[in-house]
Amino acid sequence: MLGTDALLSCAIYGIPLAGVLALHSRRRRRSERESRRTLERSRAAGLVEPASLHPVINPKRCFGCGACVRACPEGDVLGLVDGQSAVVNPSNCIGHGECQLACPAEAITLVLGTETRGVEIPVLGPDFQTNVPGIFVAGELGGMGLIRNAVVQGRQAIDGVRRLDGIGKGRRLDVVIVGAGPAGLAASLAAKRHGLRSVTLEQESLGGSVAHYPRGKIVMTSPVELPLFGRLAIRETTKEALLELWARVIRETGIRIRHEESVEAIARTPEGLQVKTSRSSYATRAVVLAIGRRGTPRKLGVPGEDASKVVYRLIDAEQYGGQRLLVVGGGDSALEAAAALAAVPRTEVTLVHRGEAFSAGRPRNREAVASAAVAGRLRVRMRSQVCELRPASVRLRGAAREEEIGNDAVIVCAGGLLPGAFLRSIGVDVETKHGTPL
Repeated sequence: MLGTDALLSCAIYGIPLAGVLALHSRRRRRSERESRRTLERSRAAGLVEPASLHPVINPKRCFGCGACVRACPEGDVLGLVDGQSAVVNPSNCIGHGECQLACPAEAITLVLGTETRGVEIPVLGPDFQTNVPGIFVAGELGGMGLIRNAVVQGRQAIDGVRRLDGIGKGRRLDVVIVGAGPAGLAASLAAKRHGLRSVTLEQESLGGSVAHYPRGKIVMTSPVELPLFGRLAIRETTKEALLELWARVIRETGIRIRHEESVEAIARTPEGLQVKTSRSSYATRAVVLAIGRRGTPRKLGVPGEDASKVVYRLIDAEQYGGQRLLVVGGGDSALEAAAALAAVPRTEVTLVHRGEAFSAGRPRNREAVASAAVAGRLRVRMRSQVCELRPASVRLRGAAREEEIGNDAVIVCAGGLLPGAFLRSIGVDVETKHGTPL
């Protein structure tokens, strides 16, 4: 029998504890119901394909603690369903990887591609070196499109370069860095910090793919350490602010970038590598390729595409005021371009996508397009393709019919092509990932 003191202790501690447990149980049930609804909405909308690096959860290991759900910076990618973690909003995942780090059961693997959508990636070693000795890959080309991850990989690629034999010897360069996006900039800073003799080449402008985003685009990133500069505690910013920050980093660290100089060939030599560019040639021990995956725009392959009214990225929406516009694509760049153009007075904008859903688009971009369509500022044609571009019109082929609409300009946002021909020309092996780890 319990004594009076023991019963009193049970009442004092047990009743509040039971209340806390009941409250936790109600909140968990409510959270699971919301997660299930999110999963059902994703499936109904066809938004089931992650755009980049994403988690796969091993149900045999997961015990439903929810640590991964709480760790996700996006807030709505993961949820608890039937007592276990699940990817409930796949199209929102942008590859932070925080879920994997937070999982105490090691139940999460980060992978690229899915069973139905393959992603081509250069074959890399643990030091980010390709099968060609001395050639490294960092950033988007290697599957690390997120700014924070690209910066980290740029630093790590230089760590791999430093371990090569012959670094710091002879008259050749230690490393040629190709690309001035986040990965290339981080590699350039790391090379300078470690005293490597280096050259950084950029075929266009500073910022890599970020420089090609529409004006005002919000760029998602996370706190990251830049060599020689310090910690960048950024979560959301605009394209312009980020590019201004890159310029400030360059000024304050003194690194030099050779703009408008593209790489044409890389050949092996007895001493290392020879990099031939549009302006010069460089003897080097190593090369870091930070060129991104979309340097060459994907074209439509239809009659009339060579017309001057066709462009492959939107720089300034305001210049299209008063025009009849066609935007082609279903990813973020297409959605952002369509929404930005629809906000310009006196424009007539049509967005064409061959799919049934904007599965690659982020929620804010899908919502902006939906709002513009409801307001009558934007026409959306799903399951449709461009079949011909004419001087003053375009022909579209839909699931049920063809139509011709008036047109003054076409913005094609259909992604870009992996520089496969270039990689093959320098001997780099490429593999297709179908839901397999990096």
